Amino acid sequence: MTHVLTDHPYFGVFLLFALTTVAFPATLVLARFVSRKLAKLDNEKLKMTIYECGPESVKQPNRISAQFYLIALLFILFDVEIIFMFPWAIDFKLLGWFGLAEMILFILLLAIGFVYAWKKGALEWHSIK
Repeated sequence: MTHVLTDHPYFGVFLLFALTTVAFPATLVLARFVSRKLAKLDNEKLKMTIYECGPESVKQPNRISAQFYLIALLFILFDVEIIFMFPWAIDFKLLGWFGLAEMILFILLLAIGFVYAWKKGALEWHSIK
């Protein structure tokens, strides 16, 4: 026998994969079984009461303004677009005048988008009262 299965370079990886495929679900099933056997399932009054001291909490509506999400979205948008300038800066000489014109157009479009968002009031913070 010239070739043994255990001599393959990926045999260890396969063995770990097979062991993990069996051990992970077995651990989940065992943990679920043990937790159901050890858990106390009675619903006593003390167990169902509020843990924290003070008055009972009242569910209040979400007070976070949608303006926060709009500003966060604009920040991510402009931040990602600025990242696109780094490859251009690295290969500036290779791209030549065409690359310069493309980057000026790109920056001009960014500026137009920024001015548009500014004029629409997307960058102003409105407080909730």
